Amino acid sequence: MESAWKNVDDPELLDALYAELKSIARAQLRGERPGHTLQTTALVHEAYLKLARTRRYRWGSRAEFVAMASRAVRQVLVDHARRKKRVRRGGGADPVPLDGREIALSAPSVDVLDLDEALTELARLNERQARIVELRFFGGLTAAEAAAATGVSVRTADSDWEMARWWLRRRLKSASA
Repeated sequence: MESAWKNVDDPELLDALYAELKSIARAQLRGERPGHTLQTTALVHEAYLKLARTRRYRWGSRAEFVAMASRAVRQVLVDHARRKKRVRRGGGADPVPLDGREIALSAPSVDVLDLDEALTELARLNERQARIVELRFFGGLTAAEAAAATGVSVRTADSDWEMARWWLRRRLKSASA
């Protein structure tokens, strides 16, 4: 089935892409507060459009698609939080609960804008660790899937995940202090 990812005209592939993206979006929004203004379908559509503009529907594998999709979902969530923050004239952005997404930071939730800023800073220090967090948190990948998507061993992906979690915990704790 991996070779099928190259046939972008296949309706079954497009259905699979949509289903995969919807699964990622649903997992990401699951922990949001009731009444959150960004619904799963809107997140899927915005992320899909972002993917369509950047890759023109060409992915070599499921792992490559999920890697790109997790980045698109992150960008859409950050853009949405920024718009809401502007609308509120400087009010805080909606917190994103992290406890159910395995990141296990010290606070039960974190502002998505703070998380994006911290991930951007982490990427300057260690791109692979930031990528692992993005894949696991925003993409919902397992350690093995994140390892495959980044081309490292599961042990290395686990090590990167632990180091990144530690770094993010400290960084976000100091940002909220």
